[in-house]
Amino acid sequence: MIILAVDLGDARTGLALCDAGEMLAYPAGVIHEKHRPAILEKVAGAAREHKAETVIVGYPKNRDNTLGERARISEEFAGELANLLDVPVQLWDERGTTLAAHAALNAGTTKGRKKRQVVDAVAATILLESYLAFRKNS
Repeated sequence: MIILAVDLGDARTGLALCDAGEMLAYPAGVIHEKHRPAILEKVAGAAREHKAETVIVGYPKNRDNTLGERARISEEFAGELANLLDVPVQLWDERGTTLAAHAALNAGTTKGRKKRQVVDAVAATILLESYLAFRKNS
């Protein structure tokens, strides 16, 4: 099944996809947009373009498993996105994905402006890898 992962941000939203066999997750770009209706349209367009059968949206829970303002924003976004698509949209715990993305990029040669351009797509990829591992083990 083709799955689109969304790492929603204030200024940049990262996207990642997996192949139909759910073996490989890879970055699918970054949406540079702050206006939520525009972000929703671009994410919905990406889901349609890539024929995603499921969309997961990062759910930024607090370390103690409580929900803060960012989690509520993600809940609203996922609900609005579900209204635009004919495929399931679900929230997926994204704790630590951005930190892991920064660590991965720091370990390589990606620095400065280039790093800022890709970190959100890498975070979405890590989010999707987590989701795929859960599906594989369930």
